[in-house]
Amino acid sequence: MAIMITDECINCGACEPECPNTAIYEGGIEWTWAGGTSLEQVELEDGSSVDANAPQAPLSDEFYYIVSGKCTECMGFHEEPQCAAVCPVDCCVPDPDYVEAEEELLAKKAWMHNE
Repeated sequence: MAIMITDECINCGACEPECPNTAIYEGGIEWTWAGGTSLEQVELEDGSSVDANAPQAPLSDEFYYIVSGKCTECMGFHEEPQCAAVCPVDCCVPDPDYVEAEEELLAKKAWMHNE
C-alpha cells in the first residue's frame, strides 16, 4: 500500500528529500508525474493520457502530501519507507485506500524508472 501523510504533519520537510520517486510534495505545491521518474506520458485510470511534465493540482494545501500513484513504499530502493523512517512525529503511515502487493509496487517502480 502507498504511504500517506496525516494531518499531524508539522511541515518539517524531512520526508521530501528521502523519497526515491519524488512522490512527496510540500502543501500547496503542484506536482508532476515526470519529477524524479523517466515518465513522458501517463495513461490514467479513466483511459485518458497526460503529459508527465504537466503540472498537477496539489493534493493538500496545508501539509506535505504523497502522490499515491508514485509511491512504491521505497520498494526496490530501501528496506522500509524512508519517509516514515525520518518523520519525527510518525505521520507517514500506510494508506488503507491504496493497498498494493510487493509485486505491484515493484512493477510501479519499474514503470516509473524505465526498467
